Amino acid sequence: MPIDRLSRLIGLPTAPALIDVRSDAAFAADPRLIPGAVRRPAADLAAGAPAFIGQPAVVIGLPDDATATAIAAQLRAAGIPADVLAGGHPAWAAAGLPLVPQSALPARDGDGRSLWVTRARPKVDRIACPWLIRRFVDPHANILFAATSDVLPIAATLGAAPFDIEADGVSFTHRGDLCTFDVMIEASGLATLPALARLATIVRGADTGQLHLAPECPGLLAASLGLSRLFADDQQQLEAGLTLYDALYRWCRDATDEVHDWRSHRPATTGAQA
Repeated sequence: MPIDRLSRLIGLPTAPALIDVRSDAAFAADPRLIPGAVRRPAADLAAGAPAFIGQPAVVIGLPDDATATAIAAQLRAAGIPADVLAGGHPAWAAAGLPLVPQSALPARDGDGRSLWVTRARPKVDRIACPWLIRRFVDPHANILFAATSDVLPIAATLGAAPFDIEADGVSFTHRGDLCTFDVMIEASGLATLPALARLATIVRGADTGQLHLAPECPGLLAASLGLSRLFADDQQQLEAGLTLYDALYRWCRDATDEVHDWRSHRPATTGAQA
């Protein structure tokens, strides 16, 4: 798969599974991941192939990497549409596309998922941040919601990353005028994506009471408060909120120039395809 094609799929709910199979030595030389990619040892993929059934996959290695080509063939034999990223990880890096530093990720649980914990009854930031994590950092991330007093003890017990909580030693939280979503974008190496920068302004305004920052801020606040009242279960609210942020991100990326009223509709001239 060409890197320009993959770059258009990153962040979408329909993005393929990204499997980084670089050797330990290659990863140590550049310990960053393409957004949404998960490292899997090549030796484990044959047994773990069923985990990718129902979703296409892109295998990420090094240029002319026979290992990546062989793994893609194994996945296809298991019924999983699989491709190899042209030029591998070095080509993506050379193109100046965003990369997530390994240091931004918390430890993985027994199922290979990163683990995160935040305060219960989310409104704006605590739905926006899990959306960012699931779409750009770890699509299989386990997001936990807990009483404020329990967040740090849970983080310490499980090795989870706490976020959007005011406490010493918490990296992912408000910083000055920035909300947690802003801070997480920066720490994850994603600040160069214009659509995320636009979305961050909307989230910041809705989350911090600065509704003047963008015309969309009041709408996001209203939708967020409505979701919080529709769902008593935080995980159910999160699933619904993911769709809200998927739509907002796609608007930020492709549809900001499109106008619509009851008399006329002018479709966007760009971004019609994923």
